[in-house]
This record gives sequence, C-alpha cells and structure tokens, in this order.
Amino acid sequence: MLSDETIHSEKDIPTNLDDDTVMEEVTGADADEPLTPEEQLLKERQEWINHMRRKFCIQPDFEITKNMIHPDGTLNQDYFRPPKGTKAAKAKKWTDAHKELLIKGIEKHGIGNFGMISKESLPDWTTNDLRVKCIRLIGRQNLQLYRGWKGNDADIKREYQRNKAIGLKYDTWKQGVLVYDDEGKVEKELLAGST
Repeated sequence: MLSDETIHSEKDIPTNLDDDTVMEEVTGADADEPLTPEEQLLKERQEWINHMRRKFCIQPDFEITKNMIHPDGTLNQDYFRPPKGTKAAKAKKWTDAHKELLIKGIEKHGIGNFGMISKESLPDWTTNDLRVKCIRLIGRQNLQLYRGWKGNDADIKREYQRNKAIGLKYDTWKQGVLVYDDEGKVEKELLAGST
C-alpha cells in the first residue's frame, strides 16, 4: 500500500505513453476489476518505467544491450545473472605466514613499495590489500610519514605500541589504528617524535 506522501496528482505521471503498449499491459485477468487509486497510480508508474526502459536501455551502438529488457520493457533477469560456469572467487584468508611475508617485504623494500612486495612475495594480494594490512600492522591510518621506512618485526611492533600510546593519549585510537585529530595534536607529536 502506498503512503499519502507517494501519491501525486495525475499531472506528475507522463501521458506520452504509446496507447497500444498501455492497452496491452492494462488488459489481462484483472481487467474487469476496477483498480483502487493507489493501484492505478502504481500501475501507471510501472508503465512509465517500462516505457523509459524501452526508450533508453537498448543502445544500437552497444550490441550487448539488446537483451537487457523484454519487448514490454520489463527487465530480463537472465541478462544480469553471471554466465553459466562462472564460479565465485574464493575468499582469501590472511594468515600468519602472509603477515611474515609482508614484514619481510617491509624490511627489504620499505613501506609504500607494496607493488614490489606483492610481485615478489604475495602475488595473490593487491597493493591496496597490502597497504591496508600494513595500516593494521603498524597501527596508523596515514602511512605518509612512513614512506620508504624499513623495519623488522621488532621495529614494527615498537611503532605499533608508540602509535597506540599516542592514540590512547589523545583519544584517537580507533579500531586498532591511530587517526589524526582536528586540533593537530597527534600530527605534532608524531613529527616531534620522528626528529
């Protein structure tokens, strides 16, 4: 049932629909029963939607769009289903072995060189995946001050603890990561500690 807020006047509903198409859609088993105003409005809206689909969905320049909708303007659900035989990609699981490879990559290539780390040690993980894992590993949302920084497991743990301490001090430790504050206190302390 439609609420009063969704009911508009007849002038809001397009009147330029093709009469033959509208008559095709109107006739059917329920054609003898009068429609309530809400049902009539809903029906007119659906007719307008189907009309707009017929007008804009199929693009002659793009062969693939020819099967997007049925001739009456309704969606062809098969068009939007994945092709038969395709399988969903298996979810990747981040393991301690992956973590160790990332740490070795950071030690060798430095933070920010995730493309090299991915290519060399973790090819199933994108550079963005590795960047996010590094954010969690080092405990800082913004890695700009770490660009090119190299460190082993102990160094990374030390940086994580430092970031956590700053975050707890300024109440900017959010979901295991240090985030900046609006007053600039976190950035000021980070810059003072890096010199």
